[in-house]
Amino acid sequence: MKSTWVVVANRARARFFSLSSPKGPLTEVQDLVHPEGRLHDQDINADRPGRSFDTSGKGRHAMGKRHSPSEQEAIRFAHTVGDQLAKQHYEGAFERLVLTAPPHFLGLLRDALPAAVTESIVMEIDKDLAAVERTDEIRELLPERL
Repeated sequence: MKSTWVVVANRARARFFSLSSPKGPLTEVQDLVHPEGRLHDQDINADRPGRSFDTSGKGRHAMGKRHSPSEQEAIRFAHTVGDQLAKQHYEGAFERLVLTAPPHFLGLLRDALPAAVTESIVMEIDKDLAAVERTDEIRELLPERL
């Protein structure tokens, strides 16, 4: 059987599991914790946005941000998870990958993965299972055959 990894992630935590058979139990390989993913915008960045002069006229206005501070933290963590998965994939740790994350973080994670890792994805599940502590409970919430 080709080696399969299951990633259970959200913006604050990512757990990597290996799977010995399609119906087998999960074995935890790694646990990445990102406490900043739980913070609110006001807790991350209390500064007001900078100010700039208008290109025409005498007015000034606040400079906007493309993403909120909490969204930036989620993007940063998605890239951390993506980098770790890329490293493990290139080292041959897995050939098949199952991603489980809330819909928004699943999209961020997908964007952060290199093409070689994306090609190894065999299933995506849009559920937030990262808060479930027991490995056997996580396995019960996943499809019977992976």
